[in-house]
Amino acid sequence: MSALHRVWKLGADVDTDQLAPGAYMKLSIAEIAQHCLEGVRPEFACGVRAGDVVVAGPNFGIGSSREQAAGALVQLGVKAVIAPSYSGLYFRNAFNLGLLLLTCPQAEQLHEGESIALDLQGRCVVRADGQRLACDPIPDFLLEMVQSGGLLSQLKRRMQQPRSA
Repeated sequence: MSALHRVWKLGADVDTDQLAPGAYMKLSIAEIAQHCLEGVRPEFACGVRAGDVVVAGPNFGIGSSREQAAGALVQLGVKAVIAPSYSGLYFRNAFNLGLLLLTCPQAEQLHEGESIALDLQGRCVVRADGQRLACDPIPDFLLEMVQSGGLLSQLKRRMQQPRSA
């Protein structure tokens, strides 16, 4: 089980334009991240801390395919996003960039500011009172990708490993 993580609560249908506003797409990912969610949570980018988690309603990451929407959360140090469902493109982009997504049908039961633990072996979110909210299984290769820091980091590590005969 992991350490405790503070919850930032969002609603349903959080789109990529809220996560990485289009007006900033010409900037670096560090600069884009400073505008993450500014339209719905103006305090988010300056208040989020490494290890915090985002909890949202269904359809997280809908909208365009811009990978900066996941990259902004990674840049800000978000440990995971927990939601009942995700856009397919966002799901893939997030794991490619090393952002853990947990599909949890009961995600909306979690509260703003709550401290939770992530039990990836038990496939659940654990609340302070011990209540466990079940999450869908994550394939091992995707967990490895997140633990490596994303697809590119994972591939670089593999390329540096000596080849066996």
